[in-house]
Amino acid sequence: SAKMSAPTMEERKACWAARDELWRCLDGHGDDAAACEKLRLCFVSRCPQQWVKYFDKRRDFLKYKRKLETEGYHPPEADRKS
Repeated sequence: SAKMSAPTMEERKACWAARDELWRCLDGHGDDAAACEKLRLCFVSRCPQQWVKYFDKRRDFLKYKRKLETEGYHPPEADRKS
């Protein structure tokens, strides 16, 4: 369908820039989503929905990987804060 058309290069660049800013913010605020809400809204508005889902999964995966590399494996319930 027409509205699923691939983003132009400009749109892709805008999406990636918004993602990078959001991720930088999250990194700087210990993943406090509230602190980065404006950037999140910008990211969501500039990126196709599937990309948002993909990048969210990708970030979780990268964070998980980094954690494994720095701390080794811990069962998930050991660090459940909520």
